Amino acid sequence: MRLFRRSDREAVGTAGVALGLVALMFGFLAFVVAAHADTRKVGAPAGAVQVTLSDFAIAPASISAPLNGKLLVTNSGSSVHNFNVQGTSIHTKDLQPGETATLDLKGQKAGSYTVLCAISGHQQLGMQATLVIGGSGAASSAAGGMANMDFNSMSPQQLQAMNDQMDATMAKAVGIYTAQLKSGANTKGVGNQPLTPQVLASGTKVFHLIAQLADWEVSPGKTVRAWTFNGTVPGPAIKMNVGDHVRVVVDNKLPMSTGVHFHGIEVPFTMDGVPDVTQTPIKPGKSFTYEFTVNKPELGMYHSHHDAQVQVPNGMLGVFQVGDPALPPNTGPVTQTVPMVLNDAGVIGLSINGKSFPATAPIIAHPGDWVEINYFNEGLQIHPMHLHGLPQLVIGEDGYPLSAPYTVDTLSIAPGQRFTTLVHVTSDFLGPNNTPGIWAFHCHILTHAEGPNGMFGMVTTLIVSPR
Repeated sequence: MRLFRRSDREAVGTAGVALGLVALMFGFLAFVVAAHADTRKVGAPAGAVQVTLSDFAIAPASISAPLNGKLLVTNSGSSVHNFNVQGTSIHTKDLQPGETATLDLKGQKAGSYTVLCAISGHQQLGMQATLVIGGSGAASSAAGGMANMDFNSMSPQQLQAMNDQMDATMAKAVGIYTAQLKSGANTKGVGNQPLTPQVLASGTKVFHLIAQLADWEVSPGKTVRAWTFNGTVPGPAIKMNVGDHVRVVVDNKLPMSTGVHFHGIEVPFTMDGVPDVTQTPIKPGKSFTYEFTVNKPELGMYHSHHDAQVQVPNGMLGVFQVGDPALPPNTGPVTQTVPMVLNDAGVIGLSINGKSFPATAPIIAHPGDWVEINYFNEGLQIHPMHLHGLPQLVIGEDGYPLSAPYTVDTLSIAPGQRFTTLVHVTSDFLGPNNTPGIWAFHCHILTHAEGPNGMFGMVTTLIVSPR
């Protein structure tokens, strides 16, 4: 693991629900059966999870379904689409605009699956999502099932066997996560790496970004086709000093147009990066140069602002920082800075810095350290980030220093928001007998962090290690 330090700002090596509109049909209806599919245009079966296909997206991008549940798939787009669960026989036929199909998940094992539209080119344009069976949002169904089980009818041996199996399942992901401390990251690819600029004779700093599709391993064994800057999620971290004159050259190698918005950064109107408002879209194979001067400390993000509901959740996002946040009196110096880019949708899904537990990277600190944590919510939902044990001093919001910093253990970050917190690490947070103290750090929407198969998604740890 590599930690962001104030000296060199190294990056951590770790990572809207659509409305389903289904018309009620009366009279006799013909039906066509595909593998596990019923394409009758009827209302949703009781408890069915609704999925919407559009041009070109699958919503929600992170689909949660209970074991033995059903999906109701509706094509709300203007083109023919289909829905396929990779590695299984579960799929719909080609659905005409407005057509609906029901998919039966009966007998399918719990786990995470990639789903996509198999029509040529549609996956590359963004029609890919994640289906979690028996986990995430389905956790409530699983919990309800557990609550309704008749435990009194089970023998002590049956109860113990069931409990032991659950404990072993829960422990597996934690073991994979902690193995990183000895063997290194358990997935390929590291986001947030500092982007080195070309410095011209005039002093202008030139940063090069390539918008491109790339394979990205979100968690061990789960590789997705992501929309990226320079092939990583998040894209490379861009940092500059107050007063710098900047050029950001964007080369578009995507199959569709794009544009780059510098969220939270004050730029001239023509550099705001909103296609059809401030500029023409950057067509495939073309480039555009953004140029401006940064005049004050700012903590922002850069991301696509063209078909953004596809491009951003699928990975086109990164950190853009000018200077350093001002520190309140009696704090610091900062010994390491940790960026936490939050996502919850697209092919990336529930993640911190482009990785999902058990691939997230632990934060390692020592007594006496001041750890600066910068949150960036690039997702579609609010995330209450909860650090066990150690309090967080909130010193900045959206890049603006707070005149009255405040202390929390759970901080809610809405989409688009950035927060800066300080964590003062002391020996009080070590384990017994001067052993490391391992403190959980996660989104406190529990289905974003744990399911029937244990912890996943938006979970990491802060480890206090003796010096």
